[in-house]
Order: sequence, then C-alpha cells, then structure tokens
Amino acid sequence: MRLHHVRRKAVPLAAAVAMLSVLAACGDSDDDGDDGGSSASPAAAAGGATDLSKECPATIVVQTAWWPDITSAGAIYQLLGDDMDVDANAKKVTAPLVASGGKDTGVRLELRSGGPAIGFNPTSSQMYTDDSIHLGIPQGFDEAIQNSEKQPTLAVMSLLAKNPQVIMWDPETHPDVETIEDLGKTDTTVVYVPTPYMDYLTSTGVLKKDQVDSSGDGSPARFVAAGGDIATSGYATEDPYIYEKELPDWGKPVASQLAYEYYPNPGPSPVIRAADKGELAPCLKKLVPVVQQGVVDLMENPDPVIDKVIELRDAFKADQPFSKGVGKYSIEQMRALDLVADPGKPVGEFDTARVEELIGLAGPVFEAQKKPLKDGLAPGDLVTNEFIDTSITLGGE
Repeated sequence: MRLHHVRRKAVPLAAAVAMLSVLAACGDSDDDGDDGGSSASPAAAAGGATDLSKECPATIVVQTAWWPDITSAGAIYQLLGDDMDVDANAKKVTAPLVASGGKDTGVRLELRSGGPAIGFNPTSSQMYTDDSIHLGIPQGFDEAIQNSEKQPTLAVMSLLAKNPQVIMWDPETHPDVETIEDLGKTDTTVVYVPTPYMDYLTSTGVLKKDQVDSSGDGSPARFVAAGGDIATSGYATEDPYIYEKELPDWGKPVASQLAYEYYPNPGPSPVIRAADKGELAPCLKKLVPVVQQGVVDLMENPDPVIDKVIELRDAFKADQPFSKGVGKYSIEQMRALDLVADPGKPVGEFDTARVEELIGLAGPVFEAQKKPLKDGLAPGDLVTNEFIDTSITLGGE
C-alpha cells in the first residue's frame, strides 16, 4: 500500500473430529482473555476448522485501508478463492473464502478497497457508517487509540508486528544522516502524508516542527523533482524498491529508517466494532487461525497472491501501479525486518506491553489535538489475543 501507505497448514478433518473440535472450542469459551492472554482450541491447533458456515456470516465483509496490496492485507487476499466476482465500479471483490490448500470454508469473503476508493475516509469511521462491515483493517493501529472514545474498535490479531512506515532520504545528498534523529539536526524538509507518528516525532523534538511538511501524497514526484534535497515518508516494503528500480528519473538507492524505532506502532490489524465481540466471537474462534495460516502461506508462497493483487489493481484502475517486483520485494522486507511476527512468537499475537507503551506515547499527541481518549484506556480495550492459535508461527522460528 502506497499511502501513507500496509504460514499456514490446515489439514482436512474427518467430520467427527471437526465436531469434537467445535465442542472443545465452545468448552474454552470462558477464557475471555481480558488480560490479552491467548487460548487455542483444538480446531485452532489444526490451523483453523475448514467449515465456517455455522458460526460466521454467509459473506464476511472486510474494509481495507487502501488498494489491494501485499503489505497491509496480503494475508487477507490470500483467502480469496479463484472464482472472483470483481466489481470494478465499487472497487470490491467477492469470492469463496478458502483455507490453506484452497479448502472451501462454506462462506464467502468480500474485500472492499479503502483510501482513495472511499474518499480517504478512515477505516474505523467507515465501519461506523456502514454496519454491513464485519472487519476493518485501519491504516495504522494508532487509529484505534485516536478513536477509542467515540468509535471504539477491538483488534483480533495483527497482520504485522511492526508498522513498515519509514522516512527516506538520499544518502548522497545527506552523507552524514543515518537516522531520522540525524535529519532533525538539519534543516532538511521532511514531506509526509498526515500520520500520528509524525506528530509524535515533532512533539518530542526528534524532528523540528518547522521542517516538516504534511502536503505529501505518497507520490515520489516531489522527492525526484527536488533531486533528493528533501526527505519523504514511505513504506519499507515498497518504496526503496520503487525508487531504485522503477523510477527512471531517480534510479538509485535511498536510505531510510523505520518510524517504529521511535514510535512502536504495530502493523495493520483486523478490527471489529468493540460492541460486536459477543456476536462475532464464535466466528472469530475459527476465522482468526485461518487468517494466521494465511500469513504463513503468504510468506511461503507469495506469487499467487501477488498476481491476484496486480489483477485487482488493474481492474480497479488504481492510481498507483503495483508490479511483480514490488510484491516480491515486500515479502523480502517483511522477512528481513521481522515485520510479520517477533521471532519465536505466534503469528498475529499482540505484545500487550508494547500496546501499553504506544498508548502512553500517542495519547498525549491526540489529546493535544483535542481528540480525547477513552477514560482509563488500557491494552485490553484495544486488542485481544484470545482467538490466536499459539501453535502457528513462521517456519524456522
């Protein structure tokens, strides 16, 4: 995703075993995990029960934050079956929801494009405008903090443990700059698309308020036109490749640093409206492990999903192209920077201590902007690990 931009092995179960798995999952339902703890049912331990038809809506509707992409929602696009119904006008796609190995789950999946496709309305706002949406994927996790008072959402897993947002600069023009903090010691203009992490960086003096420019649109044009004299926001999983390999007018490496190193914002996280948890819990017990396995499958075999993303972007006439090279680079960077999951940790599991730290960092920023948070906001108001299958990790970890 270019705005300011974002492992699975289900095995077939005999009918009797599937029934036992469902009963066992129901028997675990008292473990609500208010403290963010995990509890994995036997169905989850198999990578998620294949049949979702009894517990889930006939069509699970997901609002994404941008055009189809790999970084922010690749694992969700991984779940689209091949028989896709593409609505180019509405910028959405519907298909059978398939578990690992292409197993039919008995329900359909509808993915709606966000960002420019919905007038840049934030995902959580869109969810509160349209109650047909079951899950949303906000552009940044801190959106949930910002809207905790008036539009509360609960994240049921994280697609990325770390947000891939970066600030980039030309290492030739700025040979003494190695970090974002180094940029703050210069007069270099930093162009960005409005995002809370920049407000945090300026409020703490990492960057100076008079050197940042919020008029960025995610396009490289201004950076290229300035000959690298300015710095710009971007995404570690796409932009360095695009600048070096796909911009003839630039065509050389850029240096960058993750904003995460200052502002520990988790990556894209599927959320529900907080009040919907009771209704959706039976579905989420089965669905979340399927999505976790979708993350694993994406990382192990990304080519089919990359092709699907390119097909959909073309059908939607997205204003920003997406190439095979960008898709492959996205996966490489997700691996190299440990963006998907902390080493040795389950895919999708939240580090609640990190969430608490982010509340402490982002809260004052939002309150200064007259965006009050929920009183006593705590990690358990924003995230839950109770649907996570703790056995699902990335290979080799």
